[in-house]
Formats: sequence, C-alpha cells, structure tokens
Amino acid sequence: MPKTLFGRSLLIIVLPVALMQIAVTYIFFDAHWQTVTSRLSEGLAGDIAWAVESYQDDPSPAAFAKLSTRAEGSMGLSIALQPGRQLPATRRDPPVLFEPFFAPIDRSLERALEERLDTPFWFDTTRYPAYVDIRVAVPGGVLRVLAPRDRAFATQGHIFVLWMTVATVLLTAIAILFIRNQVRAIERLANAAEAFGRGGDVPAFKPHGAREVRRAASAFLDMRSRIQRHIDQRTTLLAAVSHDLRTPLTRLKLALALAEPSKRNAAMKKDLAEMEHMIDEYLAFAKGEGGEVVETVRLRPLIEEVSEGAVQAGSRVDITADPELTASVRPQALKRALSNIVMNAAVHGERVEIMARTRPAGGVEIVVDDDGPGIPVERYEDAFKAFGRLDEARNQNTKGVGLGLAIARDVARGHGGDITLDRSPLGGLRAVVRLPG
Repeated sequence: MPKTLFGRSLLIIVLPVALMQIAVTYIFFDAHWQTVTSRLSEGLAGDIAWAVESYQDDPSPAAFAKLSTRAEGSMGLSIALQPGRQLPATRRDPPVLFEPFFAPIDRSLERALEERLDTPFWFDTTRYPAYVDIRVAVPGGVLRVLAPRDRAFATQGHIFVLWMTVATVLLTAIAILFIRNQVRAIERLANAAEAFGRGGDVPAFKPHGAREVRRAASAFLDMRSRIQRHIDQRTTLLAAVSHDLRTPLTRLKLALALAEPSKRNAAMKKDLAEMEHMIDEYLAFAKGEGGEVVETVRLRPLIEEVSEGAVQAGSRVDITADPELTASVRPQALKRALSNIVMNAAVHGERVEIMARTRPAGGVEIVVDDDGPGIPVERYEDAFKAFGRLDEARNQNTKGVGLGLAIARDVARGHGGDITLDRSPLGGLRAVVRLPG
C-alpha cells in the first residue's frame, strides 16, 4: 500500500474506476462483441457456402460470371476462380501485439466455415486491412472470396476500447488534480507544525481545505498561541528571577572582595562561584533556545570555536570537517550543545576527536569521540535526563549539575534532529549529533 495520503486517496478513487472499466470491457467483449462477431461470421459463411454450392451445380463460365456479379452486387463479395491452384499449406500468423485481438475472430470464422462447408478451406484475416481472404477448394482449382472485414466481425470494438481507455485516463487525471488540492492543505498544516516544533514560525499560514482540515488547522493555531504565550511568560519570569538572584550574589561577591583575605573567605568565594555556575546552568536549561533565528553557517569554524575550551582544559582535540560543509541551525544554541558535549569529553578524557560529515540519508552529523572511561550501555539514556549525573550520591564537589547532555539533546531535537550515544573507537564515549538538511 502507498505510504502517503495522496497515494492512498488516489488508489481509493482510481482502483474502483479501473476495475469497473475492466469489468465493463470484459463483459462487452464476452457478451456483445463476440456474439455479434459470431453472428456476422455465420452470415458470411452462409453466403460463401451458397456461392460454392452454386458454382458446383453449374461450373460453366457463363454461370460463374452471373454468380460473381450477383455476389458482388447483393452481398459485397468479390469472387474469383483460380483454376489449377491449391490451398496454401500454412496460415499467416497475426503480429504478436495484435494476437489477442485476432484470435477470437479467427476462431469464430473458422467455426462458422466448418459448420457450413463440406470442402477444405483456408482464410486469412491479417493480410488486407479492409478485407478477409477466404479460399475454398473446388473441382479444378480454388474459389477465392474477398469479403469486407465488417462482414466477418464487428469492427467497432477497438473504438469502444479506445473510449474506455481515454475515459479512464481522463478520470484519473481529474482525480489526481482534485486529490492533490485536498492533500496540499494537509501538507501545509504538517509543514507549519514541523516548523513550529523546531522553534520557527509560519506567519502566513491560514486554515484552508476541507472542513475537517480547517478545524485541525484552527486547533493547531490555538495551540500554537497558547504555547507561545506560555513561552513568553516563562521568558519574562526567568529574566526577573535571573536579575533577582544575581543582585544579591553580586553584593556578596563585592563584600568578600573587600574583606580581609582568609581561608574562610576563599571557601565562601568558591561556594559563590559554584552557586553562580549552578544558576547559569538552571537558567540555560529552562530558557532553551530563546527564539534565536535559524541561519546557514559553516560547521568547521563553529566547531573550532567550541573546541577552544577543551584545548584550554588540557585535552588534545582533533577536528575533521569539510570547510565548506554548512547547516541551517541556530548558531548560539548549537554552540551551547556542542560545548556541553565537547567539555564533557574533555573532562573525562585526554583526547577528543570531532568529525562533521554529510549523512547518506540527508542532513549532517557531528561525531564527538573521547578516550575516557565511557558509560555503560544500559545507562546511555539516563545520561540525557535532567540533573542526572550518573552519580547516585550527587556529590556536590563534582563540577556540574547534570544538565549538559539534557540541554544538548533539547537543542538537537529543537532543530529536528537528535543525539545518540555509543562506544567510541578511542575506548571512551561517542556522542553523535544528527541535524536535518
């Protein structure tokens, strides 16, 4: 079965029409065309039998001339006597393409001639376009009869088949046109929903199409408005929370900076730095991509910029990427995601390899490998959970709050892609970021 709605709708409409046309054509040929052809063949065979019997009764030249004239005028038959001739040994076969059409004609005519004639005969329905060549063995030679083709069978059958074919093609074309117009409304709705799911917008989208499709489109617009209103409210709230939290933090940092240096002050400064880092992580996770515009960027410069942090952390970073490889992304969001992945690799390993390449199925993928201890296969999905640091004790002395990979996956899925984990050839962890084209 077709996978698309257009293909299925077309099949639902066209298949019954095609089956009906085939059934009507079959019934026509079986119940009408062959019956008419049989009647015509029987009539022609009767006329030929009359001509043969008349010649055998009086084979004189004068009687044959009178017979030929009467057959030509009354029956449309051209009769000629071929003295000393014999019937052909073989019958000419019709072209393979037209064999299904001529076979019923030959059988019908042969059956009629066998019933009417007691002498050997031979006929050919393919040599002449407008005539049927029939030859009958008579004493002293062969009696040759050229009969109009419409005397032997119904000649309008192909016209009927032609009209049925034209009607089928015409109905199919009309069905394709109308179904395409109906499906286009659903495709636009799907494209608008997909764009909104990636963080984009389709301001010109309006409900149209069938009533059910318009209802679905209106429901989507209402849902989009509610979600957008929720996002705007959350963004406003986060901006206020960020300001309210950073103000007392700044005062505390200023107070510690003015205080006398001591071990206690150093510990408090460390706690404040950790608290500020945690707040930044929480806000970054909650804020998401913040409505950033999609741009087409070259990936290698972006990856090189992201990898600087890992190099400063003391890791060896190798980058493999075509300088001309591009992708349509939100640059800052992708930088945040890649930075989380690369820094995670740098923290747990000494060597990091980053590779960007085109996917065979379309789009691009960025692969980050490290030589660290890795993660057990059964814990791969746990690594993407928010606040999941794969540390049951949640040791606060460990840097990070367990949001790095969660933020990275949200960014990738916001672009219509995803992130997966696997075992790295270097012995550690491999993170694969897949982005659509």
